[in-house]
Amino acid sequence: MDLQIGLMLGQDGMVNGAIYALMALALVLVFSVTRVILIPQGEFVTYAALSMAAIQAGRLPSIVWMLLALALLTLVVEAWRHAQGTRVDWKSTIVWAVVFPAIAAALAFGVKPQSGWMQALVVFTLITPMGPLLYRLVFRPLAQASVLFLLIVSVALHLVMVGLGLYYFGAEGSRTHVIWDASWDFAGVPVSGQSLVVVFTAIVLLVAMYLFFERSIVGKALRATAINRVGARLMGVPTDLSGDLCFALAALIGVASGILIAPVTTIYYDTGFLIGLKGFVAAIIGGLTGYPGAVAGAVLVGQLESFSSFWASAYKEVIVFTLIIPVLWWRSLNTRHVEDEE
Repeated sequence: MDLQIGLMLGQDGMVNGAIYALMALALVLVFSVTRVILIPQGEFVTYAALSMAAIQAGRLPSIVWMLLALALLTLVVEAWRHAQGTRVDWKSTIVWAVVFPAIAAALAFGVKPQSGWMQALVVFTLITPMGPLLYRLVFRPLAQASVLFLLIVSVALHLVMVGLGLYYFGAEGSRTHVIWDASWDFAGVPVSGQSLVVVFTAIVLLVAMYLFFERSIVGKALRATAINRVGARLMGVPTDLSGDLCFALAALIGVASGILIAPVTTIYYDTGFLIGLKGFVAAIIGGLTGYPGAVAGAVLVGQLESFSSFWASAYKEVIVFTLIIPVLWWRSLNTRHVEDEE
């Protein structure tokens, strides 16, 4: 390996690490607030990428039917809860189960966007509401369950969403148009505009999330819920709505990641699992609670994957996932063990 090859591998590692950082950010966010390890995070990436490809090919993104089915089922469940005497926040229910799906359906059926920005907007409106709808249907009724039980449910939901991805999108892979097709040559190393778009957008999203949690009232309410759910509820923070919001943010991050990565690699219906799993490895390296540690872990995973593909391409996935073993071993020796925490 010479310097030129090393720089090229480093560039690929930075691009991959940027995507894994976004995945890790979403996983840490959801786990901190709801104690759910969101295994289906990668499916948001897949759905977004394949929906974008369908729109660019002039086809109706069939995932709209899944969104409408989730919205209808959510309304039925909330009506049943109301009939049972449970207090239901109908304002947020109408927003997630009526307003957003109606906008998404109107854009999907009535508009054939030509510009990349409008196509991305349609994809965002299609996929982002799925986050809070899935939370209301699957995870909110199990809010008091153990972390292990929530993990099992999350794995089951992942399998269901992979199957639905195969049904709606088929087994063939797709790519989307390059967002920025410029290219440069620095010291013999080709640098594409798409790579810069991926890294720059990831940095912008990470900074925006930092400012959101540090400066905004809503972000501080989410942090309070993550630190002490019972205490946040006593202070008037609507913890159920916190779950809605963090799942919506996770879906939004997944959509952004899917749109960014689709021009770089071919996306299949099950590609999101590996992307999400590598983001999970990065989150574990960061302790599954800290955002800076998760970002650092994502960069490490991206670089390790890139250089492993050069030295031992057949074992690059094994090498990346093996990284989690010494990390878990070290944390098991330095963490106070408890049965469960509120």
